[in-house]
Amino acid sequence: MNDTTSPTAPDQNLLTTPFGAESTALEVVAGVDLSGKRAVVTGGASGIGIETVRALAEAGAAVTIAARKPEAAAAVIADVRAGTGSEALDFAPLELTDRASIDAFVAAWDGPLDILVNNAGVMALRELTYAPDGHEMQFATNHLGHFRLSLGLHDALAAAPGGARLVALSSRAHLNSPVVWDDIDFAFRPYTPEAAYAQSKTANVLFAVEAARRWAGDGIAVDAVHPGPILETGLSRHMDQELLKKLVDSGAYAFKTPAQGAATSTLVAASPLLGGVSGIYLEDCNQAPFVSRAPEGTGGGVAPYALDPANAERLWDLSLAWTA
Repeated sequence: MNDTTSPTAPDQNLLTTPFGAESTALEVVAGVDLSGKRAVVTGGASGIGIETVRALAEAGAAVTIAARKPEAAAAVIADVRAGTGSEALDFAPLELTDRASIDAFVAAWDGPLDILVNNAGVMALRELTYAPDGHEMQFATNHLGHFRLSLGLHDALAAAPGGARLVALSSRAHLNSPVVWDDIDFAFRPYTPEAAYAQSKTANVLFAVEAARRWAGDGIAVDAVHPGPILETGLSRHMDQELLKKLVDSGAYAFKTPAQGAATSTLVAASPLLGGVSGIYLEDCNQAPFVSRAPEGTGGGVAPYALDPANAERLWDLSLAWTA
């Protein structure tokens, strides 16, 4: 498998694995040995974060859950410890909209970091809400918070023996909007929960593209993933519940379990099948194809604007200014 630090053009071969939409996180790490590796999973105390933590611990990694609620993290640690026998599980507080919290997490981290899974997120806030830094809440949480955290942990990732992996959790929702450069924070255009979430997920892909380029020489591989539609998590709690019920009842979506939803991010974080691959977008455990327009219905793929190097560099420079 050749290393790559740039988007795959439509006429090139896409990376494929033996796994697919129904694979689980534990299945993709079967036979993988992460002994001696250290991992951080943001949002690891809920939803697919729990299953990501479970799979990495099962493979032998020492896992830190970075989350807001210590009680929830303690329950996850007890459950994962009972199921895997791992004692190498701990918790560190992290609030992604609080710069002081991010900086405290970074300052407390000591030594190399092999795996960083930027899993935490917020979706579909019904009302326009701003984070303390003044940016729209979904963009601030999903992109800017993880951006500051990742840059803060860069040296720890670069110090990982044999290279490090960073996973940026995106979504198929990115197909619904590019980053709207002239009005990211909805100061002038009408706010919709879906548009705000979509551009934050595009930002996650663009971060992966630019981080992959900038950090290739540091031995850090960075990829973005779409976990798939999942009902049994807290991420959909802000959605219009009537609309959500209609989507479920329509049968249009093949909803995944949390264990299936965690499979693609776990694959990128841990599997030797991804060794050296950087700057790509995956869904259902395989690299997603380019799509020239948003697909009808539930189709997937990745929008060219989300992998565009110029867009990625522009977002990086803006994010540096905003989080300085």
